Amino acid sequence: MKFGIFYELQLPRPWGPDDERMLYQNALSQVELADKLGYDYAWEVEHHFLEEYSHSPQPEVFLAAASQRTKNIRLGHGIIQLPSNHPARVAEKVACLDLVSNGRVEFGMGEGASITELGPFNRTLEEKRAVWEDAVKCIMPMFTKEGWEYDGPYFKFPLRNVLPKPVQKPHPPLWVACSQLETIEMAGRRGIGALGFQFLSADMAHAWVHAYYNSFVKRQEKLADYQSNCNIAMVSYFMCAETDEEARRRAEGVTFFQFSLAYYSGSKGRERADPGTVSLWDEYQAWKKANPEAAEKALRGGLIGSPETIRKKLRRFKESKVDSIILLNQAGKNTHEHICESLELFAKEVMPEFHADIPEHEEWKRQVLAGEIELDELDTSAFKDRAGVGKGVSIDKLVSAAE
Repeated sequence: MKFGIFYELQLPRPWGPDDERMLYQNALSQVELADKLGYDYAWEVEHHFLEEYSHSPQPEVFLAAASQRTKNIRLGHGIIQLPSNHPARVAEKVACLDLVSNGRVEFGMGEGASITELGPFNRTLEEKRAVWEDAVKCIMPMFTKEGWEYDGPYFKFPLRNVLPKPVQKPHPPLWVACSQLETIEMAGRRGIGALGFQFLSADMAHAWVHAYYNSFVKRQEKLADYQSNCNIAMVSYFMCAETDEEARRRAEGVTFFQFSLAYYSGSKGRERADPGTVSLWDEYQAWKKANPEAAEKALRGGLIGSPETIRKKLRRFKESKVDSIILLNQAGKNTHEHICESLELFAKEVMPEFHADIPEHEEWKRQVLAGEIELDELDTSAFKDRAGVGKGVSIDKLVSAAE
C-alpha cells in the first residue's frame, strides 16, 4: 500500500489574530516533512464557508506552495468542487500546478456536499451530480486540444485554446470523491480513481474494493475521452505514538472532526447556522462532557495507536486490496509537534513493511485488469448503510462504529 496525508485545515474557535497563518505554515511544514520521510501523497480539500471545519477554499494555492518545498510527494486535489468552478478555470489551475510541481499533480474531482457551499454559486443539491458530469465532459479535452468548444446543459464554452497544458500527458491522474458504496461503483464504471471519504472497517473496505474493480473491469463507461485511473484510496483517522494510550491522548482532535462532521452534515440540507452564531468547539466540549464514554470510544477506531496496533489494522486493509491509505491527523486542536512526531514514527516503524508489498499488489492489479483474476461479485447490501462511516450521521452512530 501507498500512504498519503490529508488536510481539511481545521481551525476550532476561539480564533487568534495569527491562527490562520500558523495553520497554513504548520501544514506546509508537515507536507515538507512527509516528503522527506517517503510518504506518497499529500491531499488538500476545497471547502467554502465552513467555519472551524475547513479553512481551505483554494487548495491549488496551498499545493503550489507545497510543491516548492518538496521533491517527490504527489500533490492531490482532494477535491476540486466542479459545480462551483468554471471548467476552464479548473483546467488552468490543474495545468499550472502540474507545471510548477514538475508533473506531480493528482486531479481529484467532486460535487460539493451542502447548500452552505453550493448555494452562493447558484447550484442545488439536486443537480450537483448532473453538473459534475457536464463539467467532466467539458474539462477533459481542454488538457489536450488546441481548440475546444462545448455546448452542454450546464456549461457553454466558445472555441478557445485553454493554456497552459499539463506536464503529465494526456492529463494528471483522475480521482473522484466517494462517500457511499454507490459512488464507489460509479467511480469504477467511469474509469476514475476512488477517494473514499468515509471512515471504514476493513470488512467494508473489502466489499467496496470488489465493487469498484468489478465495475472498472466489467462495466466501464467513461464520461469523455480520458485516461483511466484504476486506484482506490481510503481515508482513516490517524495518530501514531509509542503507546495506544498516548496516541489516543494526542488524537482528541479526531473526535472533534467526527463531531463537527456529524453536526454539520446532520442539519436540513446540510446547511450551517448563520456565520458567527455557533462555536463548534464549545458545542463539542458540551457534548464530550455529557458523553465521556462515547468520546473515549471514538478514539479506539481508525489508525490510532502504537506502531504495533496500527500495523495489525493495516494488515487487514492490505488483505482488502486497497491501493492506498490517506492519513488524517490534522484535526481539531491536534498539535503540530504531535502530528510531526506521528508522521516520523509511522514512517520509521510501520510504512516500510507495506511499501515493500507494492510490487506484489501491482502484479495482482495487473492480473485483475487483464482478466487473469476474476473477483467475486459480492453482496454489498450489508455495507450500503451510511451510519457510522461518514456524512449525514449522528455522533453516537459514528463512535459506535469506530471499533
